[in-house]
Amino acid sequence: METNKNNPIIATVGDRKITQQDIDMVLMTLDPMKAQQYATEEGKQKLIEELVNQELFYLDALELKLDQQQIYLDEVERTKNALLKQFAINNLLKDATVSEDEVKQYYEDNKDKFFSPKTINASHILVDELSKADEIIEEIKSGLSFAEAAEKYSKCPSSQKGGELGFFGKGAMVPEFEKAAFELALDEMSGPVQTNFGYHIIKVTAIKEDGLKSYQEVRDNLAKQLLSIKQQEAYYGKVSALKEKHEVKINL
Repeated sequence: METNKNNPIIATVGDRKITQQDIDMVLMTLDPMKAQQYATEEGKQKLIEELVNQELFYLDALELKLDQQQIYLDEVERTKNALLKQFAINNLLKDATVSEDEVKQYYEDNKDKFFSPKTINASHILVDELSKADEIIEEIKSGLSFAEAAEKYSKCPSSQKGGELGFFGKGAMVPEFEKAAFELALDEMSGPVQTNFGYHIIKVTAIKEDGLKSYQEVRDNLAKQLLSIKQQEAYYGKVSALKEKHEVKINL
C-alpha cells in the first residue's frame, strides 16, 4: 500500500483512497462533543468503517450512472451556485480588518458606553416564618456559619451552595430583597427581610462598585464588534454597487 508520512493512506476501496487527512476533515466538521466519540481507537475504527461505506456507495453510484441523471446534475449546479455565492462573500469580508489603534480610539471616544453598574455577590437563607428566621440569626451569631445555616434551613435551591446567589445588579431581585441587600456593607448580615417568597436572611460576600471597565476588559469583544460593523459596511456597500451594475426586479 502506498504511504505518505504527512498524509498516510488509511484504507482503500477499489481505486479510492481514504487518508488521514480525510479523517481529520470529517472530525473538523463535527460538533466537539460528537468528535470526542471518535477519539478512542474503537471510535476511530467506526469512523473509518463509515468512510469506507460512503466510498462503496460512491462506486455503486458511478456504476449505476447516477452522476448522469438530470436530478443529480441540477443538484450539483445548485450546490455550485450556493458555494460560489458564499465564496464571493467570504472573499469580500476577508479584507475587513480592525487595527489595535482603531479599537483603542473607539474606547477612548466612547468611554460612557463602558461603565458597569454596581453589583454585589450575596448569599441568603429563605424560610417561611419570621420566628424561624430570628432563631437562625441567633444560631449564626452563636457560631454557626452562614453557609452551614443555609444548607440546614433554607428552602431555596441555593441552599446546596451555602445560599450563594452569585453577582447581581439592581433590577435582578424583588424590590424588598434588593433594597435590603444593596444597603448592606461587605460581610454584613441583614435581619429578616420579608418578600412574597417568605423571610430572607441576607449576607453580602463581595461588592463590585460601579465604574469604567478597563480597556483590557472590553478589548476582545469591542474588536469583534468593530470588525462586524466593518464587514456589514463592506457587504452592503458592495450590494449597493452591484445594484448599480445589474438590474434587479422583484416580482411579488
